Amino acid sequence: MNVHKTPCQLQFLQNCSPDTRRLFLQLGETAAYPKGQVCLREQDNNPPILFILDGKVQIYNLTKCGKKKILFILDSGHIVNDNILRNSTSVFCETLEPCQFFRIRREDLLHLMEQDFQLTKALFQYQERKLSRLEHQLKNTLGSIYLERRLASKLWKLARDFGIPDSRGILIDMDLSITFLADLLGAPRETTSRICKKLADQGLVIIEKKKIYIPDMDKIAVFHQSHQKI
Repeated sequence: MNVHKTPCQLQFLQNCSPDTRRLFLQLGETAAYPKGQVCLREQDNNPPILFILDGKVQIYNLTKCGKKKILFILDSGHIVNDNILRNSTSVFCETLEPCQFFRIRREDLLHLMEQDFQLTKALFQYQERKLSRLEHQLKNTLGSIYLERRLASKLWKLARDFGIPDSRGILIDMDLSITFLADLLGAPRETTSRICKKLADQGLVIIEKKKIYIPDMDKIAVFHQSHQKI
């Protein structure tokens, strides 16, 4: 479940010196964005570094055919930017719901990193974890991984990260249209719709409009970890 954070609660600041925390808050500012706002674009020149305080965003890029491929869904406490050192970006960021960010100029953040190694260490550790997640996703895009299992895996992770207990199981607390799931899976919309129906027929998910429930987290976990095709 998404938990609102204030700038001073960001994990990156927890081991920093009081002066670093004070300057970080002074140099940055909070900013609100509505749902559906693209707040970062590929090849943006020297964009601010955006820390999510509240809400969820999708991080994606575009294929050569112009099709969206979602890389991450991030919530409070995460960094939107794919890099900090370079003065450009290679991804897009779009809000999935009204969001609040803390934004700071890249030059100011780099200066603080030069002054406080604990901040530098925390940011590098975060980026390493993010890279590890991306590597895992790339492994799961191999042809030997059935699309049913890939979608089940992604839904299980969304339920784990953004789930709310419900009488029908775990409700994934975000709108999940077939188009969005297709972008998340990197598959055609028609194929994704067919896979969703298969998962529903197996009792692994309950789909009501744009809401998805996971009746049994253990059952869908066993399914996506298995090598059996529906």
